[in-house]
Amino acid sequence: MQVADILKALANERRLLILDWLKDPRRHFPPQVDGDLVEDGVCALLIAEKLGITQATLSEHMRVLTQAGLVQAKRIKQWTFYRRDEARIAALKAGPLAAL
Repeated sequence: MQVADILKALANERRLLILDWLKDPRRHFPPQVDGDLVEDGVCALLIAEKLGITQATLSEHMRVLTQAGLVQAKRIKQWTFYRRDEARIAALKAGPLAAL
């Protein structure tokens, strides 16, 4: 993970929306059949639907966020669930992003 990856992730409005929604997933998403919204994360399908984009487009956004260390992915059955990596975000704010 490099600072450039983090800046790239944060330079997109949709990715910023995703990060905001994942901060309080119960407020922004309906209950899921599989996986807890907080413990396991939000199903990629729900995020794509809320953004009004295809799953392929969402996959690219989530790849960038994951590569930057801002979210973690978890597979449950055939679905991928995403949640914020709060520890990594706090470390980034204290380290590489502190100068910004």
